[in-house]
Amino acid sequence: MRAAIRSFKVTIFALVAIVFISAFMSTKPSNPLRIDKVATAQDNFLLKPRQHIRLTPRPEETYAFPIPLGEIGPVQSLFSGKAQYPFICFTEESGFGQPEIDNLQGYGTPVYPKGLGRESRTRADIIGYSKDCLIKTNLRYYKVDNQQNYQEISAGFDQPLAAGEFLVRLEYGTINRFIYGILMPIKAEEIGDRLAQSQWNKKLIYQFGGGAGIGFRQGRLKEYQMFERLNDQLAQGYAVISSSGNRTSYTYNMLLAEDTARRVKRNFISLYGKPEYTVGIGGSGGGLAQYLMMQNAPGLIDAALPLYSYPDMVSQTLYAMDCDLLNTYYTFRADDTSTWQNMDNRALLDGLVAKNGDPHPSAIFQPINQILNGQWPNLPDGNSECINGWFGLYAFIHNPKQGWLREYFSPDVVDNHHWNHWQDLINIYGENEQGFARHVWGNQGIQYGLEAWKKNQISFEQFVDINQKIGSWKPVHEMEKERIARIPIWDKPFWLSLWGNHNVTPELQPQHASSRHPTDYVAVEKAYRYGQIYLGMADIPILDVRHYLENDLDMHHVSASFQSRQRIQDWQGDSHHQVIWVADEDYDPIDLSFAVMDEWMQGVLAGQSVIEAKPKLAVDTCFDKQGKVIASGHEVWDGEWNAKPKGQCQQAYQVYKTSRIQAGGRWAGNTFDCARIPLEQAVQQGIYGELDVQALLPQLKALFPLGVCDFTQGDQAKPRDLNLSMLELVDNQTVNN
Repeated sequence: MRAAIRSFKVTIFALVAIVFISAFMSTKPSNPLRIDKVATAQDNFLLKPRQHIRLTPRPEETYAFPIPLGEIGPVQSLFSGKAQYPFICFTEESGFGQPEIDNLQGYGTPVYPKGLGRESRTRADIIGYSKDCLIKTNLRYYKVDNQQNYQEISAGFDQPLAAGEFLVRLEYGTINRFIYGILMPIKAEEIGDRLAQSQWNKKLIYQFGGGAGIGFRQGRLKEYQMFERLNDQLAQGYAVISSSGNRTSYTYNMLLAEDTARRVKRNFISLYGKPEYTVGIGGSGGGLAQYLMMQNAPGLIDAALPLYSYPDMVSQTLYAMDCDLLNTYYTFRADDTSTWQNMDNRALLDGLVAKNGDPHPSAIFQPINQILNGQWPNLPDGNSECINGWFGLYAFIHNPKQGWLREYFSPDVVDNHHWNHWQDLINIYGENEQGFARHVWGNQGIQYGLEAWKKNQISFEQFVDINQKIGSWKPVHEMEKERIARIPIWDKPFWLSLWGNHNVTPELQPQHASSRHPTDYVAVEKAYRYGQIYLGMADIPILDVRHYLENDLDMHHVSASFQSRQRIQDWQGDSHHQVIWVADEDYDPIDLSFAVMDEWMQGVLAGQSVIEAKPKLAVDTCFDKQGKVIASGHEVWDGEWNAKPKGQCQQAYQVYKTSRIQAGGRWAGNTFDCARIPLEQAVQQGIYGELDVQALLPQLKALFPLGVCDFTQGDQAKPRDLNLSMLELVDNQTVNN
């Protein structure tokens, strides 16, 4: 009775909300920086690897670095193909003023008279346009203290510095149309001298940034981000370089990111000479960028400090894009939706952490969408990483009709372009028959929830229901925009197409599985050869550091570090040069990681091998909230990922899985298309464990007419020549780095 009353109240609330939305939907004032016309890209050289990008010589540099002060750096990239248009400028948002006018024909971002504030701008005030978002190279100076406070100072600064204070010079400009920055610690008498470097310790940090981006924008590079994150290292004398083109908030095009990083570092070296070593640092996308840079461009960084890392972004889409399929099933399609209201049960399919009694901020979308779908509504009483971490990401990454939720472009521009991650890399992935960018995601043969069924955590009937109804994403050319309302008093998108359910293939009749999406082998091959996928190549010191965030349902789960480790072991046979540290949220091990990495690199510079030079502290470790070591050693992270008894760190910090692992996949997470085998063969190979499935074979065959995944055969979409080891791949080739 109470449940019925609660559902009735939810229904009334949802109906009122729908009326509220309908009554108060409005449009925002036009963005004064909106782009109305799109430039045409000129031809530009694109690297074309025959085996792997690591083995492909890069062209000779054409720009004469360093960039002179007051001038603009190189505009066209060196080897990553045509410039992308439209391209949103962010020089003003970064604090460096409006971009230079490069045309009067209306292409790109509008430019206004200097001094005219944004709130006063109208389209009638436009004095020109910037299609390439360029700014002149310049210098700024800052006083910084050990509390991460910074203050811009003028050229005549002569005040004494207090304890803990120091001075930093910032050089900024654009390279490959992205904003770059160079931070160099200096003395007061060096203000005004671009080349002064007396406080530099000869060690260089390349700062990579994270986030999820789909291109078409320059991105921000703000001073405070560089100062706050690396304040202690600047105080110790490190120089820091970075670029908005090396922040995955703005693009996951790793070819363009490498092209840009090489030039930023080349500009630095042309001014100050070669550093003793370059260490990378960055979290999330900034972590995976380091794994891909060490694989694709040896010598760009000499050591890596990936934080909250993944091995790459592309392989994360496999399970991340499963999330909204599974949420669609739980919310709209399951025979017994009440079972899946229990978040503990969802974890059996998602693999990712889930918690009851922890409602997610977008919970109200569920009953409203259920009503719109003609269902009796219910309000979820829990949350999961699949929701908290990946909600809406499918639309951002995959739906070409969606992309932006903000008014960056006019409706005409929006309607005439495709907006997703795949389109950002169309020069790599290629174009399909319908004119859309190819993509790598597929789910044929995937037995969702297989491991839970094998362990009797779900019934056979539930297993059938899941795999019959989960379906797949529609072909991209059939996709529709998300149905999103905006409410004036709530500055958030209000999803009326929850979980993208309108873009999921429809349910078929009982005993016939919904369609599954095939893998595009052309796109996967290009992703491999262009280094968008981490194979496991690594020959530099790696200290993989993260906080344990599973309790927060954060997307940066620990298992991602073991994806990288398993790939390294698969490729090289061992992973002794990759160290994994996990700490409680209240302890920050970054300063310690820099100290350990410096000791490690000093040994390498002295002629020792990467393994010989490892310091005692460069070993797998977990820390508590006070920074005390819970456990350290070679076996502390043993567990299900390597089929060994749980080590002490695994016992302290549980490592969760993904939907593909729960479907029988490997922890490496890099099977874009599995080998499919007949059901009889799957039984013989023990894929169903101790389950007696002989009498169930007819139903299983109806679910999987093309066979089921045999993950032991590896990724069938991976080019066969890339199954060789690194040494075999190199094969005495000369690589131009």
